[in-house]
Amino acid sequence: MPLKNRSIRLLILTVSATAMLLPGASLAQAQAMVKAPAGDAFYTASAKQIKAGKPGSIIWSRQVKYTANGRVALPSASKTMVVLYRSLDPKGKPIAVSGTIDLPKGKAPKGGFKMISWAHGTTGAADVCAPSRNANGGPADGYISYATASYDAWVKAGYAVLRTDYQGLGTPGPHPYLIGASEGRGVVDIALAARQLYPTLSKDWVIGGHSQGGHAALFAASLAPKLASKMNMKGVFAFAPASHLYEQGQAVGGLGDGFKGLTGLVVLILNSAAREAGVDPSTLVTPQITALLPKIEQVCSGQLGGADIFGNIAPKDVLKAGATTASIDAVLKAMNPNVKIKAPVLIAQGLGDTTVFPAFTEALVGELKKSGDNVTYDTFTGLTHSGVVVDPGAEAVVAAWIKARLR
Repeated sequence: MPLKNRSIRLLILTVSATAMLLPGASLAQAQAMVKAPAGDAFYTASAKQIKAGKPGSIIWSRQVKYTANGRVALPSASKTMVVLYRSLDPKGKPIAVSGTIDLPKGKAPKGGFKMISWAHGTTGAADVCAPSRNANGGPADGYISYATASYDAWVKAGYAVLRTDYQGLGTPGPHPYLIGASEGRGVVDIALAARQLYPTLSKDWVIGGHSQGGHAALFAASLAPKLASKMNMKGVFAFAPASHLYEQGQAVGGLGDGFKGLTGLVVLILNSAAREAGVDPSTLVTPQITALLPKIEQVCSGQLGGADIFGNIAPKDVLKAGATTASIDAVLKAMNPNVKIKAPVLIAQGLGDTTVFPAFTEALVGELKKSGDNVTYDTFTGLTHSGVVVDPGAEAVVAAWIKARLR
């Protein structure tokens, strides 16, 4: 037998043997573990590799062990896998997206572990801001780890937890911040990828998210029946979902020095909307802002709002004199997650939230109900933007809702 053919046969036998050694493992799982490159190269696949499978299929994966100072693997998980999976961008181009899959401990119930696909809040737009790349003291750590106890409680309760990084976070290319078609697709496709990697997982799942992720979760729930038609999406819960970006954008021109802390977020949204509309953002903003735009792809949210980047600029001073957002208004309006969702919807909002204002969430709830969605709206007095995720009372409400959907 020629040496080349012998090597190929040996590789196939090795992969097949690996699959047989892993309980519930598939050939695709074994291949993914064999091929995954080390280090940050994990996040970059070739165009040929990306096009070699359907959206929601695994490119490769690697296991991450839990450590006391770790920031990726959940303490109560039996196994945590970082995955690179296939998806599509809003224009239909094949892309790779990264994320994590946490499996519960113990024996799976009949039908397999049910799944929660989680959409994270704003971390930034640079690759280092991806949750699957997070490290103790990392630049986005505070924007990710605050909710770790919530994810861990879900794993402890017996659910597999899936956490997408979103398009362009961790992986090459820009991150389409608050572009629902992109975020939502990433949330759905990781559920398909999880079931390819672990075919014994249940087809029953729910979607959840916070802030940017609440926005993403709603879009994902609207896309799920089409993108994951063979699975059973039982509902979606959203903490303080971002909404009404167009309406909020109209008020930016009146926000002075007292609102400098919002400028980084304003620029992040403006940059994403301009890119989606095919508009050069530098044609809309001042030379000072233009000079700082590269920072969006270099640092995370906490640093963007710092005094050395956007923190010393008032929102009203972002746009050039006489400039308007007319060229991107359609994109800003389309960012609003007023979407048709067939499954039950739970929206939780802290009334002390000064990031996603309760008035906008209340308006969104009204829009969703008018569209015919089955929405439950729970508010929590005094809770802040992140507080609504970690407060025991709010957590209990969401946990009961998840249990009812996945009973």
